[in-house]
Amino acid sequence: MIRRLLPVLILLAIWVALPQFLPRNITDLLVFAGIYTIAGLGVSLLLGHCGIVNLAQAVFYGIGAYSTAYLTTEMNLSSIWGFVVGAVLSMATAFIIGWPVLRLTGYFLALATLALSIIGNALFYQWDWLTQGTLGIGGIPKLHLFTYALDTPNRFYYFVWALAFAGIVMSRNLTDSRTGLMLRAMRDSSEAAVSLGIDLQWLRTRVFVLSALLGSLAGNLFAHYSSFVSVQSFTVEKSFSFLLISVLGGVRAPWGAAVGAIFITVVPEYLSRLGDIHQMLFGLALVLIVVFLPYGLAGIVDLVKSRFAKSVGADHVR
Repeated sequence: MIRRLLPVLILLAIWVALPQFLPRNITDLLVFAGIYTIAGLGVSLLLGHCGIVNLAQAVFYGIGAYSTAYLTTEMNLSSIWGFVVGAVLSMATAFIIGWPVLRLTGYFLALATLALSIIGNALFYQWDWLTQGTLGIGGIPKLHLFTYALDTPNRFYYFVWALAFAGIVMSRNLTDSRTGLMLRAMRDSSEAAVSLGIDLQWLRTRVFVLSALLGSLAGNLFAHYSSFVSVQSFTVEKSFSFLLISVLGGVRAPWGAAVGAIFITVVPEYLSRLGDIHQMLFGLALVLIVVFLPYGLAGIVDLVKSRFAKSVGADHVR
């Protein structure tokens, strides 16, 4: 029992101590990594356990951000209303659109979610009465936990990563439950899942709605932390970034989204110090991960465990 808890306690101690020793700009990047982890979790659930490529996460990310931006700046409502309205709108949109769209499979479904992302970004541009178009909405207030203001990177770091860890635990519990078993059955063989009485349409839609909720929550957090939102933050490229987070981290591991989010936010910062070649190096790193780590960066842990188990087994044989 102690051996199992020890790694967790060590990681917890590192997580608590990090902001005290890191430069402010790196802590700032880790805050964004925590926000992206929450959004990436929704994409990982769909891709890793449903076999669905979701390229529409930036839409729900934007709905959450604009909801809290508009309600707090234009209507002077509290932040909680931004979270609630953003969640309701995102979940309703995901249900209304997902119910017919999720009847598609494979490339057709991926293209449909890509089209949704393009349409959503176009609407964010066109509805300038709501989003202020390219001008954006500024002056979004900082979050408060009762009377405690989350107005520094260090304070927001603890809050956002606590939510990210809660999301990871929720994802793990979901995948280990009966619903997770049905998801894997649907992913591996939809025909067999149907023969067992699993309603694939309803199951896919539920997970899509959950993914939208996580995207909306991440958008809300982004808006409050940056204090400014504009359409440039919710482009199709952002949806690809969320998909990249999932693939790089490992779609089968609940904590893979956290690893992927840290990689795409922190690594480019250090590579940029090498000059113009940094983009080429980052692209090369992505290719190497995809080629040599098909299960993502999280797969390294499984690889180390298997190697350790084999070495221990060989010692016992001797």
